[in-house]
Amino acid sequence: MFRALRFAVFTACFVPFAWLFYGASAGSLGPDPAETVMHETGEWSLRLLALTLLASPLRAWTGAAWPLQLRRMLGLYAFFYASLHFVAFLQFYIGWSGAALLEELIERPYITLGFTGWLLMLPLAVTSTRRMQRRLRANWAKLHRLVYPAAVLACLHLLWQARSDVGEALVYITVFVFLLGWRLRRRAVRRSGTGAAA
Repeated sequence: MFRALRFAVFTACFVPFAWLFYGASAGSLGPDPAETVMHETGEWSLRLLALTLLASPLRAWTGAAWPLQLRRMLGLYAFFYASLHFVAFLQFYIGWSGAALLEELIERPYITLGFTGWLLMLPLAVTSTRRMQRRLRANWAKLHRLVYPAAVLACLHLLWQARSDVGEALVYITVFVFLLGWRLRRRAVRRSGTGAAA
């Protein structure tokens, strides 16, 4: 059953990329294909990042192991779409120019936020294997807490570029505030329980 679930989730996560690839090949991404690719890859990165962070609450609420077993795949897909988002920006907007990228990072704070969030996700993807988990031991969990500031930066990136239409950005921010708030509350409860036991 879990193998079937894993395959279904893997396929569902791959479908947006397949749709974009088909749309780009068929010329059916609308009047501004570059904007469509940028928007869709950014959106899917955020959605999958939220699902990655949802795994721990689901594990706590249901007592089932499968949410945590799917977390790594969801996190890698979130990084995959974030990387596609970054590559699309390099391809369509700055033409792979290092000087242009530096100029954009200096002049546009929302790009700086997004780029920093991607940089924080990079070591998480690199160290996502079980081998790296065993090698880093306790440091692995500490390193992977970078997902929290990465999520905050991703939300700020979306909010900052939204300008007047901030409704969609606020929805994502609400979701991530809930997911991060759940973790802070759980940590506070654990600390209070440890203090009481001491």
